Amino acid sequence: MVREEAILARRMADPAYQAQQWERRYDPNIEEINRMCDALAVQKPGRSLPYIDPIHDLDECRIVSLFSSPGHDLISGFVSSENDDQSAIRTAEIYEHVGLSPKHVMPWNVYPWYVEEQKERALTTAQIDEGVKPLLNFLQRVSRASALVAHGTDAHKIARRLTQLQHRAIVRRGFKIYPVRSVGDRAFAGSPEKQELWLREIRSAYTDAMARAGISRSS
Repeated sequence: MVREEAILARRMADPAYQAQQWERRYDPNIEEINRMCDALAVQKPGRSLPYIDPIHDLDECRIVSLFSSPGHDLISGFVSSENDDQSAIRTAEIYEHVGLSPKHVMPWNVYPWYVEEQKERALTTAQIDEGVKPLLNFLQRVSRASALVAHGTDAHKIARRLTQLQHRAIVRRGFKIYPVRSVGDRAFAGSPEKQELWLREIRSAYTDAMARAGISRSS
């Protein structure tokens, strides 16, 4: 029942809502990030990337959700928990369960450009290398974020590189990294009991990150 309700609630399934968000992609609360996405597209001719959903807020962001890549079939054109694919639905359920408002969290991808390969295929070392500089630029822009929840192996790898770099964009904030499970279907292939255990582990990471950031649970 919870999963069915979540599917119905995913607003990016509605073309009218998609169009509305597209018109809002340069709203003041998200413009700097999406202009950065435009710049990244120019740097890599022939390889575009999705925008970040305007439901998020640059100034209010306290937690970063780091995923692997946007795949090649992101119909909405946005990285968003309002998408109607299973990974987004699972992410939305996690946010809703812990009471994390979209304005306090923002998604990013290790490799921010669309990939042609199968969506859940692991990134290459070269792709992870390419993602380091954009991620650092992103983290410098979300200057009030104090935690990064790294979903899956690719995110764990790039998070380790951030730790090794000791970049001032994260060191000066006492930035904490939480390595957790991917929200993709392959990572959740298991019994209902195991799935619930994995979800609890991810929720625990977000709950701790919220407490450190002083974020109150949204109703």
